[in-house]
Amino acid sequence: MVTLVTSSVVRGSHQGESHGGVYLLDLESQSVRQTLDWNTADIDWAGRGADRGLRGIAFDGDVVYVAASDELFAYTPDFDLLGSWRNTYLKHCHEIAIYERTLYLTSTGYDSVLGFCLDERRFTWALHIDVQNFKFRRATYDPSGDDGPLLLNKLHINNVFCNRDGMYISGLKTGGMLHYNADTVLMSVELPPGTHNARPFRDGVLFNDTVAGRLRYTGRGEGTEDRAMAMPLYNPRDLLNTDFDDSGTARQGFARGLCVLSESVVAAGSSPSTISVYDLAGNQTLLSVNLTMDIRNAIHGLEVWPYA
Repeated sequence: MVTLVTSSVVRGSHQGESHGGVYLLDLESQSVRQTLDWNTADIDWAGRGADRGLRGIAFDGDVVYVAASDELFAYTPDFDLLGSWRNTYLKHCHEIAIYERTLYLTSTGYDSVLGFCLDERRFTWALHIDVQNFKFRRATYDPSGDDGPLLLNKLHINNVFCNRDGMYISGLKTGGMLHYNADTVLMSVELPPGTHNARPFRDGVLFNDTVAGRLRYTGRGEGTEDRAMAMPLYNPRDLLNTDFDDSGTARQGFARGLCVLSESVVAAGSSPSTISVYDLAGNQTLLSVNLTMDIRNAIHGLEVWPYA
């Protein structure tokens, strides 16, 4: 039995209303249980596009890490709060990832990736990326100091993925998935504008083509296994808050949230908050589970739940 954990963001919520939450989805029974309701009163109201919900999710032993726009939270598997941490250079965080003993967080506002030491439980490292003369420039800085970058959000970095080959970074305006090897930042693969959750997968790249409303896999071979899996759409008459307009992001099929279940099966999220499981090898949708018909409510983080 596989259980997924997902966070959602409710765009356009007002103070005192829910801004989303965290949910557990049992794929066998297709049942959903909400574990957190994000309606805290101390949310930063300067958030981009009224996007103030919970974001990326990662695990370290028996600790569940969940990111908000400008704060990192630690919970038990039962979602009892263990602690939280803020940093001056963490702003509009999206996805997070753990590699070895560091948790990496995208700081979209500062065009950066921050490193949080899991043993010391503090921010110890930061990488800033810029484009100069059509080349990507990188600079590391101390996130506890005062010599960091300006709040410019030029690249809209929204995803980080790490493995032994290096760090892969992508965003709405990066032009594709970047590769950082501790020395240089180079373009690993060009991607369509507005993508989310790009990551190396098998011999290619797996990502959400958000503008097209597709989950895509593209390999280095002859293209026989390339896939473009469509996000589910619903009858507009069944949707809630259909009059909400926030720069085109509160819409059907907004593809965001991605996790790998096997070498051929992956799960992806879309709006209104729906999780779909796809068989890439079979080129088919195995199942889709809808959490809400509120068009403002979209999946954000999506991971396999590691606890029984």
